[in-house]
Amino acid sequence: MILRMIKTDKKYIQLTVLVSLVVGFLIHFPELVSLTDALEQQMLFPGMSPVDVLFEVGYTFLSLLILFIVNTLLFGFNNPAVRMSWWKVLLSFMLTWLLSRLLGELFVYLHRNFNIPAIDAMVHHYLHPIRDLIISLIVTGTCYISYLIRERQEVLLQNGKLHAENIQNQYQALKNQLNPHMLFNSLNTLQSLVRESPEKAQDYIRELSRVLRYTLQENDTHTVTLREEMDFVDAYIFLMKMRYEDNLHFEIKVDEHLMDYRLPPLSVQTLVENAIKHNEISNRNPLTIEIRTVAASGGEDTRLCIDNDLQLRRTVSSGTGIGLANLSKRYELLLGKEIQITEANGKFSVCVPLVKP
Repeated sequence: MILRMIKTDKKYIQLTVLVSLVVGFLIHFPELVSLTDALEQQMLFPGMSPVDVLFEVGYTFLSLLILFIVNTLLFGFNNPAVRMSWWKVLLSFMLTWLLSRLLGELFVYLHRNFNIPAIDAMVHHYLHPIRDLIISLIVTGTCYISYLIRERQEVLLQNGKLHAENIQNQYQALKNQLNPHMLFNSLNTLQSLVRESPEKAQDYIRELSRVLRYTLQENDTHTVTLREEMDFVDAYIFLMKMRYEDNLHFEIKVDEHLMDYRLPPLSVQTLVENAIKHNEISNRNPLTIEIRTVAASGGEDTRLCIDNDLQLRRTVSSGTGIGLANLSKRYELLLGKEIQITEANGKFSVCVPLVKP
């Protein structure tokens, strides 16, 4: 059991060894100081030698280790899953004090019967009860404080896991909401093409299958590279241009050096779809959508922007109304960042952050 504890809890073992070593020296600090003053040594600790002090310190160190081991095995101070009540702490203190007294008596016995070096000064023997009390307080206090720290860490760890799971569930719910949203709009478009041009409808279905395959493949992915997203957007743009033909134009100005940056999947498609949905697209008012990257110095504020002229439809086509709100929430949950929406000088622009790979 002790070997298992050493393997699984190295930090706790290191703490007990360090405390035992420090306390072993501090408990015998008066004797250590007396070694440097011959007069004080003769008055307080007559006949004491450095070897005697060394054995006293060493035995105290070993005694402290034994006390730590006993408390750990009996009370489980190194296990945050064990509930530590006040009576267990009190029992630990009493047991530690009793064992400390017994270990002290054992050292005296070894000294008298086996000539183990030790200090025989009367002052030293008077200090033993006080030292036993101090050692008991230090051992029990160290064990309990270590337990409280580990318990706190365990609580923080569990809270972190719950928070991460909550974010994951919220994010997955948003993605599950987004896929039917895109499919709903795509089927509306397909319905129109079936009536107007069956041949175009067949091509549309083929490209639509590629688009839906992407959404399914990325279902468990939090972020994708800009390259992957733009490849998908190219297929989506093909579908939109099949419907609107020359009335819909795209200007793509994406820096090749930023293709490995990452963003949530379907981000660009959501913004392109939003521009198409809310703006008039006709022979009289063709719509141009610009997709561009904006790279700041150091790459800390690198963004992808989708711009279009404001030519709002008089009647907006029906939809679920989750586009921008969904994207904004996904960025908040996943990256802790915000999207930027601006409307000025007849232009509507949405910029989303790009994350370094």
